[in-house]
Amino acid sequence: MGKTKITTEKEEVLKEGEVKTTSSKTPKKKITSGIVYVDATFNNTKVLFADKLGNTLFWSSSGSLGFKGAKKGTPFAASKVGEVIGSKANILGVKDADVVVRGVGSGREPAIRAFMGFGIEITSIKDATPVPHNGPKPKKPRRV
Repeated sequence: MGKTKITTEKEEVLKEGEVKTTSSKTPKKKITSGIVYVDATFNNTKVLFADKLGNTLFWSSSGSLGFKGAKKGTPFAASKVGEVIGSKANILGVKDADVVVRGVGSGREPAIRAFMGFGIEITSIKDATPVPHNGPKPKKPRRV
């Protein structure tokens, strides 16, 4: 009893007897370049595709693809997420993209490589991993 995705097809009558069927998956606008945000943690890998202004177009994560538990943080799950985002970007007509990577998980590189597999050129890769500077006061040592 999992999730089911339903796609609908629309029919248009052009002339007498001619019928044109279009899928509901056709893109509304063509985009040639965008930004790919890869958030790779130890537990999950999330990939988001946005246009140059930063507006989110689509996203996916290894959890949303059906991976559960410790399998979400694996490089294989990250490559599957990159393939999903790459195929959606290919449908939109994306030619090049910038990549912003956050986190230290094992899915950083596989997600980017799977995205590049669809013929999309990567113009730049930026590491935006947050680095703590000093942070909160550590706990006192335990007395036994």
